[in-house]
Amino acid sequence: MVDRLLVAVGRSPNVENLGLEQAGVVYTKKGVQVNDHLQTTIPDIYAAGDICSPYQFTHAADFMARIVIRNALFFGRARASTLTIPWCTYTEPEIAHVGLYEKQAKDQGMEIDSFTREFKDVDRSILEGRSNGLVRVHVRKGTDKILGATIVASNAGDMISEITLAMTHGLGLKHIAGTIHPYPTQAEAIRQVADAYNRTRLTPMVKNLFSRWMAW
Repeated sequence: MVDRLLVAVGRSPNVENLGLEQAGVVYTKKGVQVNDHLQTTIPDIYAAGDICSPYQFTHAADFMARIVIRNALFFGRARASTLTIPWCTYTEPEIAHVGLYEKQAKDQGMEIDSFTREFKDVDRSILEGRSNGLVRVHVRKGTDKILGATIVASNAGDMISEITLAMTHGLGLKHIAGTIHPYPTQAEAIRQVADAYNRTRLTPMVKNLFSRWMAW
C-alpha cells in the first residue's frame, strides 16, 4: 500500500529566445548539439550541463563546466566521454549507480563477472536495523577491472564515491580488497565484495595445496 503516487513527465531544455538560430548553433527538442569537447556546431561556442547532457545532474554539470573552462580558455582537449559519472536516487533506501549495468555490458559484447554483498550480512547494518539493500559490482570477466556498480542502502549516495574513485583512476577490486575499512561501517560491504573477487583467484590447485598445508 502507498499513500501517494508521484507522476513525473521529465524535463525539456529551455532553448527559446537565446538567439541560437542566428548564431548557427544546432539544437533539437532534446537540447544543444555538442561534440565530445563540448563544442557546439560553432566551435567557439560551448555548452555544458542539462542543456546538452544525457546526465541531468548538478555534479555532472559541474564537471562538464570544468571541461569547457579547460578547452575554451586554456586550449585543452578534454573530453566529456572520459567522465565517470555516478548518480543517486534519494528514496529510502537510496539507489546509487555508476558505470554499466549488466545488460549494457552484455549488449556491448562484454563478458562480466558480478559480485554481490547483501547488507543483511553486514554487521553495521544489522546493528542499525537497516539491513535491506546490497552492493553489486560488475568486472570484466577474468579481471578485477570495474565496469559498473549499484548500491542500495540508506546512504548509498555517499558510498558510491569509493567505487567511482576506483573506476576514475583505474583501480580494480584487488586494490579495494587491500584497503582497510573501519569496523563496523556499511562501507565494509564494498571491501567484502572485493574479498569475494579475491577468492575467485584461488585456482583448484592452489586451494588444494593451501588446504593440505593448513591440515599439516
